[in-house]
Amino acid sequence: MKKILIALLALFLLFVIAISTIPSYIENERNPVKSSGPYRVSDEAQAFYDSLDFIADLHCDALLWGRDLTERGDRGHVDFPRMREANVAFEMFTIVSKSPSGQNMQQNSAETFDNITPLTIVKGESPFNWFSLINRTLSQSSDLNDFISKDGRTIFIQSKADLQKLLTLRAEDKNTIGAMLGIEGAHALEGDLLNIDRVFEAGVRMIGPTHFFDNELGGSAHGESGDGLTEFGKAAVKRMNDLGIFVDLAHSSPAIVDDVLAISTQPVIVSHTGVRAVLDSQRNLSDEQIKKIAEKGGIIGVAFFDMAVGEPELPNIIASIKHIRDLVGIEYVALGSDYDGSVAVPFDITGLPLIVEGLLKEGFTKTEIRAVMGENVKEFFLKNLR
Repeated sequence: MKKILIALLALFLLFVIAISTIPSYIENERNPVKSSGPYRVSDEAQAFYDSLDFIADLHCDALLWGRDLTERGDRGHVDFPRMREANVAFEMFTIVSKSPSGQNMQQNSAETFDNITPLTIVKGESPFNWFSLINRTLSQSSDLNDFISKDGRTIFIQSKADLQKLLTLRAEDKNTIGAMLGIEGAHALEGDLLNIDRVFEAGVRMIGPTHFFDNELGGSAHGESGDGLTEFGKAAVKRMNDLGIFVDLAHSSPAIVDDVLAISTQPVIVSHTGVRAVLDSQRNLSDEQIKKIAEKGGIIGVAFFDMAVGEPELPNIIASIKHIRDLVGIEYVALGSDYDGSVAVPFDITGLPLIVEGLLKEGFTKTEIRAVMGENVKEFFLKNLR
């Protein structure tokens, strides 16, 4: 019995050590920053950046990694203190619940080993989350709510009234920030429409039908089938429309993009993407898709990493924004970094002034830059949130 107790104690100590070391190691490996801050821009660009009232980003996976987002981190890309340092008013925090082993942009199977399962275990999460996608999703939702409560100066944006409250408070104190909640890949629903209501109650206001593999709703841009929406997928989109959850078309197959645009009664979001005119990739939007999304009143977030925009990233981020502007108008383009999304980025959230400087150099007007940096996101949600 004594030997058994010693063995159990040793296992427990190993588990504690794993919890305290492995998640941070994994995050450092998965979310590098190519150029560390502090970031320097011209006096003109910095002064204009500092004058911006509403800076917004449509995609960040920081909830996945187990960091306390109320504390300034020394790894990853986003947390509440760095948002404030960067004058960012609004962040869309997205939930990743499953990631296939060998994840790539070309083709992935839903049947491969899931990378998130061991991460969930070594983060010390409840055993109820270890093998349940919906439980992982609700747990990350709860984590965001806990961070917001602990911070005391962050608004959980779930309605138009919440956004208006954020705008009112920021007029008095720019340290007030807002957080919205999305889901990256509706496999998290586990094929049950009732789970849409559950995640809505937990605060989710955006769901992408697919992530890197096909699921019950249909085909991924990186999956095996290329299918459009299944009957379940169509029912899920209808329920999302009924509740006021935005459909995020990032990572969806072209067939799903067409199907959602045909049946959705609400404008769509593409939270993080590139454009094929800048980088010809199957994860990126064609000109035809951009036009259809704009016709539906949607909004497109330009991602920051090389597999979405190419290298060097900063000039290609600017080129992608310019392409959307020239094709359909400035009002349809926004920032969609994919921060903390298992990608290498050229700068963390405190480097956003570099984008302003790049846009100024490219001849964008200050009105256009304000729109891209956050005004478009603000106006989209003021118009479409309930």
